Amino acid sequence: MKLYEYVIRRLALLILVLFGVTLLTFIFSRVILDLLAAYVTERTNPNLIPAIKRAHGFDRPYWEQYLFYLRDLFTLDLGWSKVGHMNIIDAIATHFPATAELTILAIIITLVIGIPLGIVSALKNNQPVDHASRIFSLLGISMPVFWLGLSLQYFFTYWIKVAYGLPTLPSTGRYDPTLAINTGFRKITGFVVFDALIQGNLVMAADALAHLILPAVTLAFLNIGVITRLTRSSMLEVLRQDYITMAKAYGLPQRLLIYKYALKNALIPVVSVTGLMFGGLLGGAIMTESIFAFPGMGWLSYRAIVSNDSNTVLAYVVLSSIIYVVVNLIVDIIYAWLDPRIKY
Repeated sequence: MKLYEYVIRRLALLILVLFGVTLLTFIFSRVILDLLAAYVTERTNPNLIPAIKRAHGFDRPYWEQYLFYLRDLFTLDLGWSKVGHMNIIDAIATHFPATAELTILAIIITLVIGIPLGIVSALKNNQPVDHASRIFSLLGISMPVFWLGLSLQYFFTYWIKVAYGLPTLPSTGRYDPTLAINTGFRKITGFVVFDALIQGNLVMAADALAHLILPAVTLAFLNIGVITRLTRSSMLEVLRQDYITMAKAYGLPQRLLIYKYALKNALIPVVSVTGLMFGGLLGGAIMTESIFAFPGMGWLSYRAIVSNDSNTVLAYVVLSSIIYVVVNLIVDIIYAWLDPRIKY
């Protein structure tokens, strides 16, 4: 099977999966969530509730409600967000770039640290460096995210200043609004670092990056352990292959052997897992964003949950599911491109 045929087949399967996602989220919204709460308050006249139900189609049969639900999804009419005080699609457009920036930096940190650690651990198998790397990986996998986030906040925003008089890192928010006003910063794409750079506002770009560091390190630390262990095990498996043994017998330099021949095959499963990590983080890291009051999708969904904003919660679930499914498709295609055996 050729690659384009594989892609077409996966796209067809994607349509079925997305249909299943919409059906499950619809059932979830009708069984668990109280969608009427988004339109009714304690001061609403009880006599108006039937009219509100009719206006939003809640009095119709479920199959009709599902068709209306699909129509609203396709037209991006997702309702009103109580916590965002705007249409949900506008709330997503406001908060999603923040999560995307955080995710990109967290994945970069994860790969820059995790892959080299895994390679060194495999090359120094059962040596002190390997043991230290495995202990570090275990800590990363088992560390509670709330404890790590709060510890980083305390250490980098309070302790280093009190103990050593060093500059601190921002502990909350996405950027300094006073600095944005003073430097004339304007949002263009919603990606603050990118917007600041294209405006030549280096001070604002540095401030936005500083606000990203602590939440990004929190997310990265939890994933570095996974990438390190996976890279190590995959690298060890590749190094035991016959073609590597033969290359060693021919006297190929170790650097060439490792980085040109072994690493390419060892990274195939790492690419797959990294893609799934990326998709999961793009949906919003609720705990991390809440700890650092970082206004991304996770923070928005947390506020929606505690405020009983059912429409926003439902939109978050749908968006997260779609992102994860689409990223999974992209990962499968990349996997098939890297390893032709997957297509058969």
